[in-house]
Amino acid sequence: MQGVIPMDASNQCPVLVITYDDNVRSVLARTLEPFGSRVEICSSFCEAEKIALLEPCKGLLVDLTAMIKSKAEEKTVAYTLTRFFPTLRVRAMGPMIIPMMMPGDAKQDKSLNDFLSKTCAGFVPRRLRTKKRADICVPTFIGDLRGFTLNLSWTGVFIADMNPERFSLGERLSVSFPEFNLEVEVEVARIQLWGQHRPPGIGVKFLTVSQELDGNLSALLRSNKNSDHDRQIT
Repeated sequence: MQGVIPMDASNQCPVLVITYDDNVRSVLARTLEPFGSRVEICSSFCEAEKIALLEPCKGLLVDLTAMIKSKAEEKTVAYTLTRFFPTLRVRAMGPMIIPMMMPGDAKQDKSLNDFLSKTCAGFVPRRLRTKKRADICVPTFIGDLRGFTLNLSWTGVFIADMNPERFSLGERLSVSFPEFNLEVEVEVARIQLWGQHRPPGIGVKFLTVSQELDGNLSALLRSNKNSDHDRQIT
């Protein structure tokens, strides 16, 4: 689950830069330095994924050649990252970095400056989810408040609530799952307010996973928790 990042902290969140080519890597580093943004230059999409799992990031700058050459796991991770973060696809032309116009619905900025100063600056930094979410509806209680899950993963759930502003980020709650006859301690990691074109509610992460909770999650998710990465298939 992801939380909202305070604006002063968001300036420290990186833009991930991916290229397989050492020469292009050097050109990108020189080109990006004057902008003052924090960047993490990666030699593969899997390396970028590891960073995005550990800390919130605010954008993705990709050498188009790397997109074309990516195969197997790299291709899947590339697709996941470009779907999750604002993305600018570029190509190195000697010492210059040129944004590439993409066909179809792959909209992107026309300049590096617009991408960094507008698109990335206006994006709330996010961290990749470690586990895949499944659209599973399970009844819940938070005290006397009846609710239900919209999705569920090995690490937490999203609970629908028409008045999510009653909760606070970081607040610890006890959630009851009557279907399992189980009560679970959680922490609020995300608040989705009403009227934002998404179902309102709260994303909570499990503070501990008991043997009973583990068994119920296993029956519902039917996946291996050690390899259930949140990756999208192209």
